[in-house]
Amino acid sequence: MTTPLTAPVASSSTARPGTTATAHALAARCLRISRRQPDVLIGALMLPVMLMLIFVYFFGGAIDTGTAYVTYVVPGAMLLCAGFGAANTAVSVATDMKEGVIDRFRSLDIGGIPILAGHVAASVLRNLVSTGLVLAVALAIGFRPQASLPGYLAAAALLVAYITAISWLAATLGLLAGSPEAAGGFTFLMMFLPYPSSAFVPIDTMPGWLHGFADHQPLTPVIESLRALLLARPAGDAPWVALAWCAGIGLVSVALSAVVFERRTR
Repeated sequence: MTTPLTAPVASSSTARPGTTATAHALAARCLRISRRQPDVLIGALMLPVMLMLIFVYFFGGAIDTGTAYVTYVVPGAMLLCAGFGAANTAVSVATDMKEGVIDRFRSLDIGGIPILAGHVAASVLRNLVSTGLVLAVALAIGFRPQASLPGYLAAAALLVAYITAISWLAATLGLLAGSPEAAGGFTFLMMFLPYPSSAFVPIDTMPGWLHGFADHQPLTPVIESLRALLLARPAGDAPWVALAWCAGIGLVSVALSAVVFERRTR
């Protein structure tokens, strides 16, 4: 479903709209479309919650993490939630490409970065709502964070950085995909990555051949940082490693998306 662009992007040919105003208008468009697709929105909100409940109540009793399992699993559940939300962003970008919406925006003299920034901004807002829901359910079933105010703020900042980075990556994958269906397949890796990490079980319980990947993939330092910040535990250098991963993924995705956008819309 497409939605006409009615905000500042439809300015006269003598004044090109500002990048920030354009991105805001396009983000509002993406959010309006989300409201008109309640089945997709409910799935993105509820599936991570259901997976967290399954892990806590079905598997939690069999997994020894040295603490209450709900306390251990919440950071991974929040990143799993972000992965599902980013997958919807890839599909949304691919749908705009397929239905010619991007071509219309290009005819209005709108560049690729503002168009994708609108999708990313909407993704960040949707993901913050869904991760907030995951956290609320976790609190209801026994999660008790111990962080100070600076700890909460640092955890929130890291979560926003991660969501922004993977949303840009998802937008790039949406440009590369030939169809919305292919975009959904491309983003499978983002939804799979929390599993071979410290999200749901300690890494030392995994097979030895998997330790190297699980220890050094991007989600592990993000999860360990969130866990340490929320529980007021020593984080070591994990937050800096996590931020480096987020910055690297984000910068590479923005640069690659600009190149791919020009080639796909030339």
